[in-house]
Amino acid sequence: MRFVTKKHIPRRAFLRGMGVTLSLPLLDSMIPAQTPLAKTAAKPQFRMGLCFIPHGAVMDNWTPKTEGENFEISRTLKPLEPFKDNLVVISNLAHHNAAPGGPGDNGGDHTRSPAVYLNGVHPKRTDGADIRAGTTIDQMAAQHIGQDTRLPSLELAIEDYSGLVGSCDVGFSCTYMNTISWSTPTTPMPMEINPRVVFDRLFGDGSSAEERLERIEQERSILDAVTSQIRRLQGDLGAADRNRVAEYLDTVREIERRIVLAEKQNSVSGIVVPATPAGIPDDHETHTKLMFDLMAVAFQADVTRISTFMMAREVSYRTFPMLGITEAFHPASHHQNNPARLEQLTRINTYHVGLIAYMLEKLRSIKDGEGTLLDHTLLLYGSGMSNSNVHNHSPLPVFLAGGAAGRLKGNRHLSYPEKTPMSNLLLTILHKAGVEEGTIGDSSGPLTEV
Repeated sequence: MRFVTKKHIPRRAFLRGMGVTLSLPLLDSMIPAQTPLAKTAAKPQFRMGLCFIPHGAVMDNWTPKTEGENFEISRTLKPLEPFKDNLVVISNLAHHNAAPGGPGDNGGDHTRSPAVYLNGVHPKRTDGADIRAGTTIDQMAAQHIGQDTRLPSLELAIEDYSGLVGSCDVGFSCTYMNTISWSTPTTPMPMEINPRVVFDRLFGDGSSAEERLERIEQERSILDAVTSQIRRLQGDLGAADRNRVAEYLDTVREIERRIVLAEKQNSVSGIVVPATPAGIPDDHETHTKLMFDLMAVAFQADVTRISTFMMAREVSYRTFPMLGITEAFHPASHHQNNPARLEQLTRINTYHVGLIAYMLEKLRSIKDGEGTLLDHTLLLYGSGMSNSNVHNHSPLPVFLAGGAAGRLKGNRHLSYPEKTPMSNLLLTILHKAGVEEGTIGDSSGPLTEV
């Protein structure tokens, strides 16, 4: 039952202060009770999170042994066991256009894998400015559903090599490796690795760099700029909405606290890393979880409904001391079928899946209308590569998670014929977002079972 609250608030309501625009989460008081608008306003909004990981996976440990509903979850996907009812594993997909395109196009698999991941289009072989790939599904969706939010889309990453220019992999431009999002075939979207920059994009409104720096130095929260408005707002809300706003503001303040802490730690560490901007945690796991928190709060506040996340870059030299593994990610991925090295790569794969489990728990903990953010989000996780030892692109490690606003049924392992185009899944995701494209890349049709 929906109770009449003190005052109706518009869904696109903001709290504004000097240099601050703070969107509000969906509240009961934004849905007028006992009116025809109630059903429309209560309709869950579809969110899309598209995550990329390089270097494929040890597929024998990734692929579930059983198919269909109530499948037996695999070793690598074990961290997702608590979310099995929201999980769809999809096997035997292939990115044909991530493979060499013909004579003279050998090599370059590490550049093609991210470039093809969300569009299914073979990138032009060039190390010059004449780059060309394909518009990605996040940007296609942004042109449709992204126009209803302040940010049409949000592009996140962990590792930044955007300063690299020229050829990064056998005649292919470094640009292809630096992003998974393209707004046009010739326009790559920059990925942001600095949580402070992301935070200010979400909640800042044209404040200068000097104002932001002053706020950091004085340890004032962004919420201080809208304190009086928060007090007035709380006086107009019912009890449930007051609690929801309080929890949301606590989340914003906690994220900002962690960013400031990271900036302080970096400033006193004594280690000079000129390429790393302030605000980026030294710890990889802390950094990744903070970016997931920012994605979640952006969805919660309806600042954006579409986000991509490049969780690592191809040819990543990230190490994993927390796993007791000293070898870097890329060298570890060339396992040469050695059992000990396969075990090592499996542990890295499982670790990354565990970070996705963190995000799913975060989404599940946030109420959104009549459900949770997990109920209303479709999250894609996968790679453009399969067996990293031979650089092939089938079968790809891929799964979907979330409820997709009622458009995705979980607890399933769907196994398709070998080398089914991954572009078919991309097309399916677009259709679930309400974008009725006829074809994507080398797609042959949507995956109707998904």
